[in-house]
Amino acid sequence: MADDVDLVRAAERAPLRTVRLKDLEGYTANPWRVVDQLVERGALTRLAHGIYTAPPDGRDGRTWKPPLEPAGLAVAAARFGQRNVALTGIGAARHWAAIPRAIGVTTIAVQGRNYLPMTLDAGGTVQFVKRDLERVELILERTALGQGLVTTPPQTLYDLLMRPAQGGMPDEATAAAKNLAARVPFPEFADVVEGAGRANAAVRDMVDQLKERDAGSR
Repeated sequence: MADDVDLVRAAERAPLRTVRLKDLEGYTANPWRVVDQLVERGALTRLAHGIYTAPPDGRDGRTWKPPLEPAGLAVAAARFGQRNVALTGIGAARHWAAIPRAIGVTTIAVQGRNYLPMTLDAGGTVQFVKRDLERVELILERTALGQGLVTTPPQTLYDLLMRPAQGGMPDEATAAAKNLAARVPFPEFADVVEGAGRANAAVRDMVDQLKERDAGSR
């Protein structure tokens, strides 16, 4: 029983309440057996092979499942470190409610390199994309599993316009960019574009649209 409590508390203390099975090896001689029992009782939820989360607020993991975006971010944080990952693209657009419905795919920026996509146990695909996070505007946001990094609305808009096919859902990305543009001020978007140092036709058009819109609202 002590092993059970220790393992659950370890998960609760971890970034986004999520741990890898191999991170629990120091708590008991057979962590996989204890973790399986905890999953059967609903004290932990398996997100993917070897990765588990502690349901928040005393919820029963047998019936509760986190939304795809925080689940994908939690998996990435457990694998690569919380400060090395961020919701981006259509994943960030979902977080900012620019995509109103679940779409079964999320995108996570990872510092330094690309990784193969992962399918979660509850369904949905997590795509990991290489980014230099020091050159990306990020904000710490609360999710269903705790706080994690998300690209800011202006950065998300820029990413959607520059890489609409990222995540394999270009129509959703285009619609999300239109929804997000309504709440992004021109100066903030212009700062992101300037910092990135490059812009495609869609980004340049958006710069013109936001500049004209904000000038007309004065």
